[in-house]
Amino acid sequence: MQSKYHLFFILIFCLNSLKSQTLLVPERVFDGVQTHEGWVVAIDQNRITYAGPLNGLKRANAYAKQELKGMTLMPGIIEGHSHLLLHPYNETDWNDQVLKESPTERAVRGVVHAKNSLMAGVTSMRDLGSEGAGYTDVYLKKTIDDGIIPGPRTLMAGPAIVATGAYGPKGFHDGVTVPLGAVPVTGVDEAVREVRNQMGKGANLIKIYADYRWGKGEPSQPTFLQEEINAMVAAATTAGRYVVAHASTPEGMRRAILGGVETIEHGHEGTLEIFQLMKEKNVAYCPTLAAVESISQYQGWKKGKQPDPDRVAQKKASFKLALESGVDIVFGGDVGVFTHGENFRELELMVEYGMEPLKALQSATSINARILHFDELGSIQKGYLADIIAVEGNPVKNISVMKNVKFVMKDGVIYKKE
Repeated sequence: MQSKYHLFFILIFCLNSLKSQTLLVPERVFDGVQTHEGWVVAIDQNRITYAGPLNGLKRANAYAKQELKGMTLMPGIIEGHSHLLLHPYNETDWNDQVLKESPTERAVRGVVHAKNSLMAGVTSMRDLGSEGAGYTDVYLKKTIDDGIIPGPRTLMAGPAIVATGAYGPKGFHDGVTVPLGAVPVTGVDEAVREVRNQMGKGANLIKIYADYRWGKGEPSQPTFLQEEINAMVAAATTAGRYVVAHASTPEGMRRAILGGVETIEHGHEGTLEIFQLMKEKNVAYCPTLAAVESISQYQGWKKGKQPDPDRVAQKKASFKLALESGVDIVFGGDVGVFTHGENFRELELMVEYGMEPLKALQSATSINARILHFDELGSIQKGYLADIIAVEGNPVKNISVMKNVKFVMKDGVIYKKE
């Protein structure tokens, strides 16, 4: 009798094992580097076990086949600059989101944003600041990781760190205390203390503001002294974390680069000399093109019908210089400024501004995985985690097909199949 039960449970185990083995059969596979026609991808549990021609897969009949006719299979998109707790500024401006929307409301919005991102093919993301909501982003990450809500794998920065006086909301008299969108510090000791405090509360990385506007309508200026940046980077890297910098001015970018940050965010005024310094120091560049265009459109610009506003023209020029320099480009649109789930807009603009479609796709997958520390992701290869999406058509020939993701798998689980 015991022997019969033993055999029965072995049979059930084997059947469940078979069900967890999936064979994806698309038109082509983009593996994170290049495209292959006629490839298949085999998955066991949450790992890729094979990627290549069908005739190279042993025991192919053991897998449950998923036909993806006419589609390109590729690694899940890795979003490099997101704010899950923000929503588009033409719905509610940034000041009112920080001042009037409670962390609870913003967390609920974040749940929706996380799901929308995943359904759009974003299986991993780096979120760069809770923007006045404390550590709500860290708690949101926990609910995703615990399987309570669907969403991408995330790396959370917690509250950003700014120089005292250099961030908002502003415009109130000195007798009014308002919640700020980031944590202000002054001096090396305070800066190091705050980095350690954030790491202790669950931040996966540290975001600093290397420059910002000191007053309304003023141009951005450097904020932190070089020694303050150096100290924050040292405190983070000693603990196995890294630092990224919001920086738009050449001097703010230069200080952040020399201080040892890993990525520069925005870089609107970047020069060829600065981008070459970034390449020399192995600092990557996240241009956030879609945020720039979105804000300009919120302010009344009609793209295609009116000349480019100065901010857009400057962004196009700086992005061209970045491409010329050969610096690593991080795919990241500053999504939250525009609608979560429309991450594809950054890819379209990268190509529109002069990047080859294949390079843009590499940026959103294998390059982002390497730069942002998403290990075992960003590539279709044996042993990697099964975060895989599919789009109809060929994005190397038409990057806009990325707006229609038909299939989403994260960690071996299918979340979407159309």
